[in-house]
Amino acid sequence: MIHHRLVTALLLAALALAGCNPRALRESFSLPSPSERLLSRGIGQYESGAYDEAMQSLQRALDEGLDRDSDKARARKYLAFIHCISGREARCREEFRKALEVYPRLELDPAEAGHPIWGPVFRSVKGRR
Repeated sequence: MIHHRLVTALLLAALALAGCNPRALRESFSLPSPSERLLSRGIGQYESGAYDEAMQSLQRALDEGLDRDSDKARARKYLAFIHCISGREARCREEFRKALEVYPRLELDPAEAGHPIWGPVFRSVKGRR
């Protein structure tokens, strides 16, 4: 991991010194932004059952500015899941609404859609659009 980061850092430094735009370089090499790293961390925390930490990471990812609408919706979807399983249905519904507002094509995968708690909530929110 350290070797990969060192090579990447050296490559980016060399290209930057050659007059290239660092943001364009990051995008062309598909290096994740800080907010994208927070999104990934939050999803990992969610999957390991660390819901409080996941909520913090996902909210920070949104606050720090995810670039893609699909990523914004994905963060909100996981926040909705956490609220639903924590018994906060109104907040779950609100996160699904915000996710669909920013990315109307959002769908749950079959396992998510079949979940007995948030599946019906998502279908209800999506049906109102």
